[in-house]
Amino acid sequence: MGRPPVKRRRSWVEKFQAAFRGLWYGIVGQSSFAVHFAVAFLVLVVAAILGVTETEWCILILSIGVVMTAELINSALEWFAPAVTQEYNRYIQTALDVASAAVLLASLGAAVIGFIIFGEHLVQILVRP
Repeated sequence: MGRPPVKRRRSWVEKFQAAFRGLWYGIVGQSSFAVHFAVAFLVLVVAAILGVTETEWCILILSIGVVMTAELINSALEWFAPAVTQEYNRYIQTALDVASAAVLLASLGAAVIGFIIFGEHLVQILVRP
């Protein structure tokens, strides 16, 4: 087996530029990411209003990060698939479906976490004398 081609070493600035460019493509190139971004912003606003604990902040931010990461990986595959072939390929379709399922599971998990954290705070507000 041959050696892989040697890549030019990139500076940290170039690496961060590439990462932010990828984030930009994720935000503007995929409507689903924009929805997740808006929901994440709303979750952070509600968390601030409800005064969640530090631990709850960490859990919420981690949940948001997992959903955003899954969405970006899904977006990367959606960008990559047409570069491989313009023809229908059932293996590529299956890979795209699995990536979408990962986003769905991450989103459902984050929603459950949100309901648990926010529900507890809302119950405390509603049962105060």
